Amino acid sequence: MLTTRERFVRTLTGQDTDRAPFMKVFGVDNATLPEWTEKYPGLPKYIDELLKFEGGYRGWRIAPVNYWLCGTPETQVLSETEEDRIIRLGDGTVAVQRKHGDYHAHTVEYPVKTQEDWDRLKSLYLDPDDPRRLPPDWEWYVELYRDREFPLQLTCGGVYGFLRKMMGDEGLCFAMYDDPELVRDITESYISMCLRLWERMCRDVQFDLIECWEDMASKTGAIISPAMFEEFLAPQYRRIRAFADAHHIPIVLVDSDGNINDLAHQMFAAGVNVMYPFEVGAGCDVIGTLDAIPGLGAIGALEKDACAHGKEAIDEQIERARMLLRHGRIIPGPDHFVLNNVPFEGYKYFMNRLREVILTTKPGS
Repeated sequence: MLTTRERFVRTLTGQDTDRAPFMKVFGVDNATLPEWTEKYPGLPKYIDELLKFEGGYRGWRIAPVNYWLCGTPETQVLSETEEDRIIRLGDGTVAVQRKHGDYHAHTVEYPVKTQEDWDRLKSLYLDPDDPRRLPPDWEWYVELYRDREFPLQLTCGGVYGFLRKMMGDEGLCFAMYDDPELVRDITESYISMCLRLWERMCRDVQFDLIECWEDMASKTGAIISPAMFEEFLAPQYRRIRAFADAHHIPIVLVDSDGNINDLAHQMFAAGVNVMYPFEVGAGCDVIGTLDAIPGLGAIGALEKDACAHGKEAIDEQIERARMLLRHGRIIPGPDHFVLNNVPFEGYKYFMNRLREVILTTKPGS
């Protein structure tokens, strides 16, 4: 009997397996709708057992380690109304937090505008050996992970993802032309910190994947040019791939919303071998992309919004899931968090049907 961990790796890397794992990918308890918990108190605590999700969290789990800036001051509330709250994060980011709706945060000021800004943050908060990065009970986690049956990731806040957190998309676009050395310094320093931190963790635990959060595409395609990708991002992905290979970590996974059809080619060439969530509404062609890039795997690729439009719409996505499984190298699931228009009954029906298909369809068949 294969474990969820083994099915995860085998499915995404095209190895023979009895079935794919049944994974939440997106949804509760990492995005519980208030209307659901009002009707079903305590739902986040029993949702995995109720719907029989495998693997925990998204289907793969994250070690509780600080891989961002470490030791920053507490968040400050600058002002507040009934509709929103304006806050300043410890790194200097100023954001508006919406109290209602599907999208809850909007950054209005980013912390890095100059080399001096970055030098200050780097000197204060980027030490990979800061003891606060690992939890004080790290040895307990090491024991927990030793004989686990779930996949476990090393986490990277992204190459582009970390840049945009520091500078914002617009500031970053200008900096790639006006101050390329600053952009290189940020990416090289951050990925070096990650590699040092991961090295410490890999002395104790064998990991299954490295996940990088990027969100570097819109509905019409990537928001960075191929040339800028090759100059600033690809070298760091090659470093990540080299680390993965040296530590026998089979999967380098990128999380990017939007249309990632073209971006996938450059990602794969730089060492990424799995991507998600392949948003249907953004025009992602997951089958075409996988056919064009032998060796690439995918997660997601089912229209999340179907959960809001009744059984017929859901059944259409479930048949799509069957087709994706038969293609191979895909773990089907919703292509992002559920939105406020989704009733729990729709989500439950979607997941129950998806589980039926996953349990009875051999990948690559």
